[in-house]
Amino acid sequence: MPYSWTEAGDRTRTLSLWPHRSLSRRGFALFMGITAALMALPLVVALGTFVFVAVGGFFALAFGGLWLAIGRSWRTGDLVEELRVGPEAIRLDRREPDGARRDWEANPHWVRCRLHPEGGPVENYLTLQGGPREVEIGAFLTPEERAALEGELSAALDDVRNG
Repeated sequence: MPYSWTEAGDRTRTLSLWPHRSLSRRGFALFMGITAALMALPLVVALGTFVFVAVGGFFALAFGGLWLAIGRSWRTGDLVEELRVGPEAIRLDRREPDGARRDWEANPHWVRCRLHPEGGPVENYLTLQGGPREVEIGAFLTPEERAALEGELSAALDDVRNG
């Protein structure tokens, strides 16, 4: 699962969440290399002709577009959420791909973890309710991962409340 818990000595637990990446940097390089080779293969017979220049330009444009699209997709995955659950406060920090930061803080004794199986923007919409507003957590997780996380979050909140 694309999240992990760590524990500090003062009964504080930290949950780190990140989007799943199905393509590693090495996989990206391999995919682009194979794509370039396969696109260049038909051009070998046209080497030194006008067809090479005309068709090669379109292949280069398609290759460049693919490179940019996958690169943009990779950059949008630079999202990190960190939830610190302690006896004094619960704090959610979210770092957006563009570097912007959003945070939320509340008293853990009043925070409730809510799973909305239906009616939310996504299936198994997971929120933390308490403090100044209700916030979403783990929007990039699968519905099954959000359902599993809801149980873990509720248990962590119960541990903090019951000391």
